[in-house]
Order: sequence, then structure tokens, then C-alpha cells
Amino acid sequence: MSLDHDIAIYSMPGHLIRRLNQVAVSLFHDECAKAGHDLTPVQYAALKAVQKYPGIDQASLAGAIAYDRTTLGGVVARLEEKGLIRREASPLDRRVRRLTLTAAGEALIVELDPLVLRTQDLMLTGLDTAERATFLALLSKAAEAGNDLSRAPLRPYEPK
Repeated sequence: MSLDHDIAIYSMPGHLIRRLNQVAVSLFHDECAKAGHDLTPVQYAALKAVQKYPGIDQASLAGAIAYDRTTLGGVVARLEEKGLIRREASPLDRRVRRLTLTAAGEALIVELDPLVLRTQDLMLTGLDTAERATFLALLSKAAEAGNDLSRAPLRPYEPK
């Protein structure tokens, strides 16, 4: 199928990135639903970051997954309601909430990791191996170059 490229936005990077994001989110939701789970890509990203950095605080988690700090509070609350993470006050600063996975959160990640890898493959359908490598390298380069222009920049977590 050849798409009509007469409308100017069809060749604009922002439009194409949004469309590919729609594909990615749709695939993620479909695969999660087939497995019997109600989880968003952002919730999965949060779980993966908490898995990698047990005890990470909410503000650092926002930077680690490049997500708005205010909105992340709702994401964390939903993960806590689902019994996937625990929020505990830091012994050093009671205002800081430290996050850890529950056993259910760990088990869910183990179950979802292969599914998520499959969706990554599906979203790049139509690209051969070399094209995928090039696309990912360029996408990464563009995201990194624009990081500081984002309202929610990626801020890699460095445990203290």
C-alpha cells in the first residue's frame, strides 16, 4: 500500500514520530491485553527503572524515564494500587518517597519482558536488520540532541 504524501505534514518528522508512537502504544496495549494485563508503556518503563534502581525516589524516576514529575505521581499511585510497587518514606528525609518492586511487580516484569521485545520487533515491521540498526541509531541521536528541549528531559539516574 502506498500512502498519499500530498499533505505536507505526511513528511514532517513530528507527524511521523507521533504516528509511530501510536503504533508502538497500540501494539503494547494489545499484547498486554492478550496476556491479561492492564498496563501502559509508561507504567512498564517505571517498573523497569525501579527494578534497575531499587529505592529510587519519585523525582529521580521521572528523570530516569523522561516523564513529567507531576504526572508521574499518578503513574506511581496506580502501580502501588495494583500491588506492583511499594512507596516508603526515606529514613533520611520523610518528604522523599523511595520506590521498590513487590514480588508481584518482579513477576510481572519477567512475564512482560518477552512480550515487550516482541512489540519492539513488530513496530519496525518493514525494516530489514540493517535499516533497523540505522533507524535506531538516528532516532537515538535525534532524541539525545533534543533532550534539553523537552518538558521532561531524560536525566540518567546516578545512585548516591
